[in-house]
Amino acid sequence: MTNLQEMGKKARTAAFGLQKLTTETKNQALRAAADALCANSAEILAQNARDLEAGEAAGMHPGLLDRLRLTNERIEAMAEGLRQIVLLEDPIGEVMETFERPNGLILQKRRVPLGVIGIIYESRPNVTADAFGLCFKTGNAVILKGGSDAIHSNLAIADTIRNALETSGITADAIQMIADTDRSVTAALMKLDDFIDVLIPRGSAGLIRAVKENSRIPVIETGTGNCHIYVDKEADTDMAVSVIMNAKTQRIGVCNACESLVIHQDVREALLPKLAAALKTKQVEMRADEGIRAYLPEAAEATEEDYGTEYLDYIVSMKTVSDVSEAIDHINRYNTKHSESIITENKETAERFLNEVDAACVYVNASTRFTDGFEFGFGAEIGISTQKLHARGPMGLKELTSYKYVIYGTGQIR
Repeated sequence: MTNLQEMGKKARTAAFGLQKLTTETKNQALRAAADALCANSAEILAQNARDLEAGEAAGMHPGLLDRLRLTNERIEAMAEGLRQIVLLEDPIGEVMETFERPNGLILQKRRVPLGVIGIIYESRPNVTADAFGLCFKTGNAVILKGGSDAIHSNLAIADTIRNALETSGITADAIQMIADTDRSVTAALMKLDDFIDVLIPRGSAGLIRAVKENSRIPVIETGTGNCHIYVDKEADTDMAVSVIMNAKTQRIGVCNACESLVIHQDVREALLPKLAAALKTKQVEMRADEGIRAYLPEAAEATEEDYGTEYLDYIVSMKTVSDVSEAIDHINRYNTKHSESIITENKETAERFLNEVDAACVYVNASTRFTDGFEFGFGAEIGISTQKLHARGPMGLKELTSYKYVIYGTGQIR
């Protein structure tokens, strides 16, 4: 069985060493890791094929298989994510604030690493590289616990990065991957508070709930995405169809995909026929309330459960509302505080939606698919935080830091 105590000790030692690295040293190592991923793509893809074969044999959902699947393009995207992190400003050491007290003490608030970060995740091997890059740039060591469904892919990626770090003269223990897939190891990891400073779960609602309920380590909740698009009575319906199709069908197995539509009753006649025609081209199943089905009799009846479901599938729920207030109330009741969007030409309505919808990311006339660290210009991301402490939305470099106060005196005593 994996010796988590030993891994924790190695990570803590590595974290102290990483804090001493210069920005340029870190950047050189990130470039080396990016190049190594591309150079070792054949082996990574071979290991990924093992995971995909096992997933297909086990009847894994197509959306989850999509999350699991690697291609040369996706490996290149992982490498590009690391290269993008190189280009970003290093936040460590940033003086966030300076002020002087009446007694002459000068206080500085400086940005510092969190220390050791643990990440528990499912299905998505690209998280291995993304997590390493962001944690490494911010001077944090990382312990990774991926799911059994992606174990061969994750180990291949982590080993590639560890070799690149050693070649760069940096401890490979900046990234450690737990090879044991037994659930008891995950439970034990959540108790490793002597060594891990923050735990971040990425995956299903069940995983996130289990980590929140059982961890002794502070948890940053990342997200399940029951994301909505509200089509207002003053919407451009052609724009609405375009945005909805992108948000719903461009990639179904991701947390920022749209799962539910909220439609103003006055726009149904103009919107629904062409929206239904577009959704049918992608074989999207529609589940709707009575107000929608009056115009789309082919839609199935939506249940209460539908409105709260993250499908990760070619299914969308639809709800009729009479005004923006009802839309906001519905969204705030059923959403997971991830990403919500309004389609409208009315600026006042848009601002009300932005102000009153409780979510990490709220859009006007744009797809929810943009909730992503790369799209926000953060390079890769560690996850989308759906909570309010201490980070919210796509978590880039600054979200993986804390701060400390540095105080300069001239002999002051209290």
